[in-house]
Amino acid sequence: MKYAQDIADATQDIFSSMVMLDVTPEEPFKRVDSQLVNSISGIIGLAGTTKGMLAIHLPDKAALAITTAFLGMDVEEIDEDVCDAVGELANMLGGSMKTILDPGGSDVQLSMPSTIHGEEYAIDCLADAELVTVPFSFNGQTFMVELQISQSN
Repeated sequence: MKYAQDIADATQDIFSSMVMLDVTPEEPFKRVDSQLVNSISGIIGLAGTTKGMLAIHLPDKAALAITTAFLGMDVEEIDEDVCDAVGELANMLGGSMKTILDPGGSDVQLSMPSTIHGEEYAIDCLADAELVTVPFSFNGQTFMVELQISQSN
């Protein structure tokens, strides 16, 4: 799947250098019409010649473990610190993917990161987007990084 290896490489680099966690990519797939349950998502919008979004979807338990590692302090509930950490991870992933999608640096713009947290929600983007979702595992936990894009020439 297009961009799956780029997502895997960027995610592993960011997690090993910034979060101090080793994450293992699993088999990529196209996530369609599936609800996210007891999760938090960090989302970055893409605009310009490439439109769409990059999102990181973390089950609550994984989000707490990642935020604890990222901040170096125990985090026991989904709070502002977790939302900020997940937004920052989305921002770093978005920046990494922007470099791949737009090597010249002037054709793709990134939005500010946003987060969504809830018991059950869905995230849809573009109707005609290319979709790729890469699941990752670490310490018995899982999460997903998803790219939905539409490119104009």
